[in-house]
Amino acid sequence: MSTIDQQFVEYVVKLLVMHPEDVVVEREIDEKGVLLTLKVNDADIGRVIGRRGFTAQSLRNLLRSLGVKNNARYNLKITNTTNSEDDSEKSSHSVDDSIDKTVEKHSNFADMSRKELAELDDLDI
Repeated sequence: MSTIDQQFVEYVVKLLVMHPEDVVVEREIDEKGVLLTLKVNDADIGRVIGRRGFTAQSLRNLLRSLGVKNNARYNLKITNTTNSEDDSEKSSHSVDDSIDKTVEKHSNFADMSRKELAELDDLDI
């Protein structure tokens, strides 16, 4: 039996993704509060995270509002699912890993932009 918080997250995420049948929300309670683990299809992980993590942050804000109503502290962990159960531990990664990889890709671009801006500052106009 799923709880209201699981149903809420599942409902919202199923409206966002292309493969709603792969959406799974697991719930566990620990000393920090309620941990909801959201598993989505590999192709949908970008939709759930959103640009710069804005969609995931919005989902966490909605959960925070639900937590105020239920006197609970919610944490959301987003992972992607794989076809094989044995490989799920190896190939699932969290939102933080995805963001770190994106930042690494764009760091070279940022370095080049900083260099160009420094050259523009040196010009006497």
